[in-house]
Amino acid sequence: MRWIAPLLVLLLTGTLAACGGGGGEGAGGTPAQAKPTFVFTAIPDQDTRRLEQRFGAVAAYLAEELGVTVRYVPVKSYAAAVTAFANDEVQLAWFGGLSGVQARLKVPGARAIAQGYEDPQYYSVLIAHHSTGLEPMVELGPELRDHSLTFGSKGSTSGRLMPEYFFRQHYGEGPQQIFTRVGYSGDHTRTIQLVQAGAWDLGVLGYTIWESERAAGRVDPEKVRVVWQSPYYVDYQWTIRGDVDARFGDGFADRVQQALLDIEDADLLGRFARSGFIPAENADYAAILNTAREVGLIEAAE
Repeated sequence: MRWIAPLLVLLLTGTLAACGGGGGEGAGGTPAQAKPTFVFTAIPDQDTRRLEQRFGAVAAYLAEELGVTVRYVPVKSYAAAVTAFANDEVQLAWFGGLSGVQARLKVPGARAIAQGYEDPQYYSVLIAHHSTGLEPMVELGPELRDHSLTFGSKGSTSGRLMPEYFFRQHYGEGPQQIFTRVGYSGDHTRTIQLVQAGAWDLGVLGYTIWESERAAGRVDPEKVRVVWQSPYYVDYQWTIRGDVDARFGDGFADRVQQALLDIEDADLLGRFARSGFIPAENADYAAILNTAREVGLIEAAE
């Protein structure tokens, strides 16, 4: 029966290995904790393919800088981006001014941490199809009343909120009373495409997308051009949830902010049509919140 003792040792060793060895412990015998994945999204303000290229590059950059797994997840609408942030499906998001305000209202402790160098003086452009015969104007004129207009997304700051605010301020009426027909294209690049094709007489969008589309040769100057530029306002920003430090370690939110501020790669910045990123804070967007309340896109109680 001398074979029984070695057999028992082997069985015991195997049992211990199965229960506590390998994947159960890290170096020094301490339990190994799988690091959570840091997930972010962005408002779908442009063509999906280009967004995936841009934010795939951002994910790779952040993963290297932060030492965690980073994943970008696309969403189909501005509202979906806000919902994903509120439901903790993502911890960071590239928002427009309005969507950022909406998201932070839903998540206590959430804060704006970075914005493009150009974003404190952002503006919208009003573009017109050549058939309208409209000439560039310094101020909004009565001749716009004879034409149809498409906004971008209903939740867009530069493609809906601020243009609507300026229209109401100038004409004393809402868009439905000013224009012969009003619609929503869904995103800035789609607005250009629809006006260029003549489906809509007029369209409004953020100037950075207009400029980047022109530079890429996707705008036909014989068919569409800018006829009005809005006053300046603050717009896009990166917003992070307030509970990321508890999940990823003390100071993680500040590390994310610094990583964004440190982006210097010209190709990556070019994908944003930004020259760099600068610090941002929630107070920067107080005017957006007040405007959204005035227009009725955010309830006064929020």
